[in-house]
Amino acid sequence: MKREIEEYYEKYGVKVYAYLLATCGDCDVSRELTQETFVRALSSLSSFDGKCSVSTWLCSIAKNLWHNELRRRGLHPSADGSSPTPETDNSPPPDKAAEQRDSKMFVLRQVHSLPETEKEIVLLRATGAMTFAEIGELFGKTENWARVTFYRAKQKLRKE
Repeated sequence: MKREIEEYYEKYGVKVYAYLLATCGDCDVSRELTQETFVRALSSLSSFDGKCSVSTWLCSIAKNLWHNELRRRGLHPSADGSSPTPETDNSPPPDKAAEQRDSKMFVLRQVHSLPETEKEIVLLRATGAMTFAEIGELFGKTENWARVTFYRAKQKLRKE
């Protein structure tokens, strides 16, 4: 059983980490939650029924852990009805590289202003962490639902 979890970690650890990093944006928190995901997976391995892929199951555990962390911090959307916003960078851009960084930050702020589900889908696709089929599976929906939701989120971002 221990070897099985090690194999899962070798095979899916990067994907779970990428999912968490795309979701929370913090390397340290992503590493910590990735480890916790596999600890939880180990303790509930007998309950895995195979109805979804292993990576989807692991990302689902990771998603729940991230939402628990947000609740613990009082930042979960259900806590006050809003999404947590990224910190703003108030330093003036000294050159073109800084302007590009500011543009990226603007786009990230816009992404983080999307509803939680749309934000997660955009981040998962933008980082290449998951396919539309895997995203649909993660949310208990179809691949087509994931594609349509992603498209609508992109349209909202373009309006901004």
